[in-house]
Amino acid sequence: MKVQDIFQETYNALSANKARSGLTILGIVIGIGSVIAMVSIGQGASGQIQSSIEGLGSNLLTVMPGVIQPGRGIVSSGRGSAQTLKNEDIEVLRQISGVAYISPEVQRRFQIVAGGNNTNSTIIGVEPDYAPVRNISPGAGSFITEAQVRSLGRVAVLGPTVAQDLFGEGNDPVGKTIRINRVNFKVIGVLQSKGSAGFFNPDDTVFVPLTTMQKILVGDDSLSTIAISVQSKDLMPQVQEEATAMLIAKHRVDPQSPDFSIVSQADILGTLTQVTDTFTIFLAAVAGISLIVGGIGIMNMMLTTVTERTREIGLRKAIGAKKKDISMQFLAEAVALTFLGGAAGVALGWTISFLVTSFTGLVTQVSLQAVILAFGVSAAIGIIFGYYPARRAASLNPIEALRYE
Repeated sequence: MKVQDIFQETYNALSANKARSGLTILGIVIGIGSVIAMVSIGQGASGQIQSSIEGLGSNLLTVMPGVIQPGRGIVSSGRGSAQTLKNEDIEVLRQISGVAYISPEVQRRFQIVAGGNNTNSTIIGVEPDYAPVRNISPGAGSFITEAQVRSLGRVAVLGPTVAQDLFGEGNDPVGKTIRINRVNFKVIGVLQSKGSAGFFNPDDTVFVPLTTMQKILVGDDSLSTIAISVQSKDLMPQVQEEATAMLIAKHRVDPQSPDFSIVSQADILGTLTQVTDTFTIFLAAVAGISLIVGGIGIMNMMLTTVTERTREIGLRKAIGAKKKDISMQFLAEAVALTFLGGAAGVALGWTISFLVTSFTGLVTQVSLQAVILAFGVSAAIGIIFGYYPARRAASLNPIEALRYE
């Protein structure tokens, strides 16, 4: 049987009952569209997480007090209560080759008052190197200087969200006074808006000199974290290893159970990506159930078609059609249904992804691999669920088929 004859017969058979063919295709359309949409949303979420983490700083290592417990991801025992990082550790870390900047940080939450307005926000004590380490820059005024750190300057740099909460939109806070924990601070700058990085939002933060934070607001010289910016990504494993060894020696602790943890961007990204990948697979698997339902619908339609066309099959076999020809004909019809459903499903998935991007701001990514996979799955469904009806049609006895009423 010629290929063009198969195409012609397939077209005639499917167009003879357009409503039934359309409803059968619908199951595949919904299944393929759902899978592509879910995968694209998952990939978009992974991309957004990666850009957010990279936005926190480039080639970043973070030293934290306490120990990251195995199996719990980026969760440390004793965070908040552990006070194992001190100012002396900063000078030890500065001796490591390959380090570009070091930013010691002390982080607490305080009530902030300005005039008749108040807000509860995160206060971070920092040094000037915080700006290049965390990729932030002031949109108005200036950032904290080394002189202000040495002199325990009572100055503050506001995130744009805090500035708006305290002074209203359109008002310039630079030069005005705010009160943090009953201590007056002069506002010297407002940061450019950067947006939330998931678990940290620099826009809703106030920055003060590190020494002022330690001696005036907190009364303790311990550090919340030490951020290390490495000169290049290739040097990060080496710097992390040297920093670990030097801090173990400085703290005089057991190398098997240090009182601190050093986490790289790759560690954080790997943990979060694993979560999003698992969630994406789960959603795609749930959506894939509709593909099985669609495949069963195709099998049901093809079995019905075989029954309706029993006499036609008998006539074809009587005039010389072989089992292979009959089987190929019905298998081609099943595959055609799934291919049409696959094409429409890809369009539906693309549309859903576009709408998600438009209305939620999450940049979805429809990859070529997902489209190829969709068509591959469509073909597989057509072959798997179309094989039994095609085989049944090819196995009919021509005499009994001609007598069928």
